[in-house]
Amino acid sequence: MNHPSSHPAGHGITIGTPRFYDLSANFLFFGTRRRSYRRLLTATGVQPGNRVLDIGCGPGYFARMLAEAVGPQGSVVGIDAAPEMIEYASRKARRLANCKFETGAAETLAFPESSFDVVVSSLMMHHIPSELRLQAVREMRRVLCPGGVLLLSDFSIPERGGWHLVGSITGHSGDRWRRRMTPLESLVAGADFTEMQSGDAPPWLHYVKAKKTAASVASAAAR
Repeated sequence: MNHPSSHPAGHGITIGTPRFYDLSANFLFFGTRRRSYRRLLTATGVQPGNRVLDIGCGPGYFARMLAEAVGPQGSVVGIDAAPEMIEYASRKARRLANCKFETGAAETLAFPESSFDVVVSSLMMHHIPSELRLQAVREMRRVLCPGGVLLLSDFSIPERGGWHLVGSITGHSGDRWRRRMTPLESLVAGADFTEMQSGDAPPWLHYVKAKKTAASVASAAAR
């Protein structure tokens, strides 16, 4: 059973058993994990040469796919609050020169404004306390270039059965995770993103894609 550990800053929950997490994720997706994340990859519209940030990267599965998509002229940075995940992800991506990992928290990103063309985060928002989620998404908007794309994804699981499976993997009650969920659309809208689109990546993922446009920059500046 997986035993999440405390966030280094005292916020949220991290998962500190990366190998188990990786194996469990393959089981959770019934062998369709790559297909699900390929759908997320397509939704981002990521292009060769893009600079991408993967927040809550975990074992680096999606970050490695993104690194392949952006090619040698692009770059991917994956951050996670759990040092164990960063160490594991770095080992798995050691042959990808354009992919690196470092510890960090979504609500206090250590990057200058307009550092990335694309920001993604999958299966991470439910780990953040509800009072910090909007702050985290606003940080994602801050580090995006004007015109940049945000893609958030998280669980979309039937009430019956599915949450028990999630709970068995995370080591916590499935009902606890269900109660922690916040609609991604409300978070993205609250952070002043525009051109919002929603979709699904079966069997478990729901995603929201949005842009940091001139209108969203002006809206944020007026706050």
